[in-house]
Amino acid sequence: MHPELIHIGSFALPSYGVMMALGFLAALWLLRRRAPAFGVDPDAASDIGIWLLLSGLVGAKLLLVIVEWPHYVSSWNGLKDLARAGGVFYGGLIGAIAGTVILLRKRGIPFFTFADNAAPSIALGQCLGRVGCLLAGCCWGRHCEMPWAITFFDPKAAENVGVPLGVPLHPTQIYEAVGTLILSILLVAFERRRYSGETFVRYLFGYAILRFTIEIFRGDPRGSVFGAMSTSQFIALGLAAAAAAIWALRRRTAPAPAAVRSA
Repeated sequence: MHPELIHIGSFALPSYGVMMALGFLAALWLLRRRAPAFGVDPDAASDIGIWLLLSGLVGAKLLLVIVEWPHYVSSWNGLKDLARAGGVFYGGLIGAIAGTVILLRKRGIPFFTFADNAAPSIALGQCLGRVGCLLAGCCWGRHCEMPWAITFFDPKAAENVGVPLGVPLHPTQIYEAVGTLILSILLVAFERRRYSGETFVRYLFGYAILRFTIEIFRGDPRGSVFGAMSTSQFIALGLAAAAAAIWALRRRTAPAPAAVRSA
């Protein structure tokens, strides 16, 4: 595809970085737009969103190092690759949740109130981020003979992320971009918060199912658990179980929130 949008002399503008930035801006816009309906000040939502991004980046890169430890710590080139890599999304999600919990306590904002507000924004940001993956060539799929298979030819993509060239592959980046866009739309369109945390639970369930399924078609190295599933599939099962536990507890004990007003 196009791992670099602009290359002038020694300056290169990576497409992945641009799409990540656009994804964050789009997510921040939706977060601010929805904030008043949840009783959250838009400026406070923006501040928390920025910290959510930073803690998410740390978590994403940390999990990437854990999954691919030999590659990223064995040489100076590995460290440079780590600086360029976006990381593992699930690590980013876990890091973002941990960072947000701490910040929300200081702000006096209930976690599940903010989580319900942010869930569709996270899915929207993921959609644009996966478009960046497609342009960069990372997170590629396994061999595919279907009519919608994609083939990478850019040597820079192979150099940066190791994507195989000249081989038809499942467009797993597109699968996830479309899936998370639909998830974001559905979370907003059918939002009925019968208890605080319901929209967040729906996001966790929806993304866990989506990611577990897409991992079946992934072809890039991303670690394995017990030799039976990828690291992301294992985490997806854990998040689905966590969502089920939150659903069981919150629906019985959490007070019913006021109906979400149209943003």
